[in-house]
Amino acid sequence: MQTLTSNTDHRGVLTLTLQRPEVHNAFDARMIGELTTALTTADASEAVRIVVVTGAGKCFSAGADMHWMRSLVDASEADNHADALRLARLMRTLNYLSKPTIASINGAAFGGGLGLIAACDITIAAESARFGLTEARLGLAPAVISPYVFRRIGEGNARRYFLTGERFGCRRALDMGLVQQAVAEDELDGAVEAVVRQLLLSGPEAVRQCKQLVFGVAGHDRAKQKTMDEYTAGLIARLRVSAEGQEGLAAFLEKRQPGWVEKQQNEDG
Repeated sequence: MQTLTSNTDHRGVLTLTLQRPEVHNAFDARMIGELTTALTTADASEAVRIVVVTGAGKCFSAGADMHWMRSLVDASEADNHADALRLARLMRTLNYLSKPTIASINGAAFGGGLGLIAACDITIAAESARFGLTEARLGLAPAVISPYVFRRIGEGNARRYFLTGERFGCRRALDMGLVQQAVAEDELDGAVEAVVRQLLLSGPEAVRQCKQLVFGVAGHDRAKQKTMDEYTAGLIARLRVSAEGQEGLAAFLEKRQPGWVEKQQNEDG
């Protein structure tokens, strides 16, 4: 069963829809692979001018599929590192795509789902959307997505939301720069279409060069990013196999509080 659907209209607008609504469009290895392949194909296609990423149902993406994460609980650090590098490749491919990308945020986005948004050029959300970087509450870190999220929200906000794992609404996401435009849920498609029409007025090669210009001025480099990916993948691999990471994942899967929360509650009680 496909985890992704794609549709390209007569103008060259490719819409990629995360298609796992039954699990809030959470990532698993198959979705990561299918999305990476679709983006790579789009990048090489002269027929594609714009890429829109959205989610089926009421959520954009809940991040990592916990059933998939369950399979990684007993995996080695090396296997976890290889797995994290596959997600890193997806994020790098999306971020450096030569075509303009739009995140059409139809609902909640957590963890890796928020990372997808941060890697897009243009971000438009339904006002009802909720966001969060909740990895620390599982004894983990938003490692692989951190370079893209950091550039969007800045160091100060990263030092709060990476650490607390708290959720926040669309207004806060706007204030931080994660979201560029917020509209009523029933106006989201129209808002995306309005931006698509603006992009189609620009020359395709000029758009490609403008993206490269931004990366160049900002000092972003794909080769340097690949080196950073080795670091972030290594970090999340170590955390997943650590005692704290194992406890956090087990607690989530067993629908209980992790040991560090229970300990604090007992001390407070």
